[in-house]
Amino acid sequence: MYILSLLPLPVLYIFSSILYYPLYYIIGYRKKVVRENLQNSFPEKNLHDIIQIEKTFFKYFTDLVFEIVKMTTISEKGITKRFKFKNLEIVEDHFKRGESVLACTGHYGNWEWGMLALGIQLSQPSYVIYKPLNNKIFDKWFYDIRTKYGNKFVAMKQTLRALTANKDTSTMFCFAGDQTPIKEESKYWINFLNQPTPVLLGLEKIAFQTNRAIIYFKVTVVKRGYYEVEAIPMVLVPKDTIGHEITDKQFKLLEEIIQENPPYWLWSHRRWKHKPEINIYGT
Repeated sequence: MYILSLLPLPVLYIFSSILYYPLYYIIGYRKKVVRENLQNSFPEKNLHDIIQIEKTFFKYFTDLVFEIVKMTTISEKGITKRFKFKNLEIVEDHFKRGESVLACTGHYGNWEWGMLALGIQLSQPSYVIYKPLNNKIFDKWFYDIRTKYGNKFVAMKQTLRALTANKDTSTMFCFAGDQTPIKEESKYWINFLNQPTPVLLGLEKIAFQTNRAIIYFKVTVVKRGYYEVEAIPMVLVPKDTIGHEITDKQFKLLEEIIQENPPYWLWSHRRWKHKPEINIYGT
C-alpha cells in the first residue's frame, strides 16, 4: 500500500475507475446491503433512481479506497489543497477564550481526509474518538497515517480518561456518531432515514458532563478528490437542552446532508442490523 500511495492521485483514480466494474458487476461487494439500505431509506424513489444512486456510491467507494491509501504519503500541501474548511474561526474563538469544544460528523464523504486536514488547521489539539480494528497490524498502520499531522486518536473506551487528562487544556474531541451500537447498548432509537435506528449516546453524555459547545462538521463533495467542510454551531450550551435533544439534532443534520446528495454516505455499512423489540422511538 505504501508503494501504491507513491503514485499521483490521477493515476490512482484510473485504478479506481477500473476497479469499479468488477467490484459492482462481478463481485457485487455488499451490493445487497446497499440496495436494501437505499430502498428502505428512500421509499419514494423508484428502482431506476435507486440503482443510479447505488452506482454512483460504488464509483465513489472505490475512489475512497484509493484516497485512503494515498493518506500514507500525501503532503500537508496536498491535503489542505483538497480539503477546505469554512467557518473554522468559530472553533478558534472558543480556543481564544480558553474553552474546549466537542465536534461531530458522520461517515459522509472522505471523513478520513477530513480528520487529517483538521489536525493541520487547528491551533489546539484535536482528539478523534474511534473504534480500533480487530486486525492489529492494519490498526497500527491506520493509526500511524491518521495521526501524522497532529491529530490524536483515542479508543472509544478511553474517552473519559483522555478528557480527564486534558481538562486544563483547550481541545476539540471529535465523534462520528453514526456508528451502530452493539445490541446490548441499543437503548435509544430514533426515526432516521425512514427507519427505526439505534444510536450511540456518547457525545450527548459527555456534553452534559462538560457543558462544552458542540460543532457539527458538514462535509460537501465538491468534485472528484476535492471537499469542503463547514463548521456549524449545533449546540452552544448543552446543559440548556432537554432529553435527547443533542442526539436528535445531530442525526437531523446528518439526515438532511444525506438527502441532499445521497451517494456519498457509507451505504455498505450494515447500519440497520438491529431491530427494536418494541416499535416505539426513544425507548
